[in-house]
Amino acid sequence: MPVRLREKYQQEIVPALVQEFKFTSVMQAPRLSKIVVNVGVGEAVQNSKALDAAVGDITIITGQKPVVTKARKSIAAFKLREGVPIGVMVTLRGDRMYDFFDRLVHLALPRLRDFRGVSRRSFDGRGNYSLGLREQIVFPDIDYDKIDKLRGLEVVIVTTATDDAQAYVLLKRLGMPFKD
Repeated sequence: MPVRLREKYQQEIVPALVQEFKFTSVMQAPRLSKIVVNVGVGEAVQNSKALDAAVGDITIITGQKPVVTKARKSIAAFKLREGVPIGVMVTLRGDRMYDFFDRLVHLALPRLRDFRGVSRRSFDGRGNYSLGLREQIVFPDIDYDKIDKLRGLEVVIVTTATDDAQAYVLLKRLGMPFKD
């Protein structure tokens, strides 16, 4: 079953981008490359169950099992040793990526308290966009009664755009609610 956002991208957004940026080929139009969802679980140093809970939450949110990330360096001030599990991350591509983006834009972001749009300043200069969420419960898939702790997550949207202007137009047309 094709994802509705991917169909919209291919049928409506690509021709509009080609016309707007005067591309000579439809393959030059920017597209979503991947979405990386990352959760830092600092308390996993003392409490190993926190990592399992984070894995469960991200699996529910993204529909894909995350990879456990480990500390690269030892930091005595944080009681952290090299190689200790410290977070989880998942890379989404294809239909799962479009499905997650659709749910992020249309379900999760509108549920944020006092939400007036996402910042336009979060582009990195190369057409990629980063977004931080303070709590995982903005996703309707998460059962509020079953979570042990509120955890923030970082979402990085990687595009094939050459600059921020093209990426902004792409994300705006895909439905990303930017502040005006």
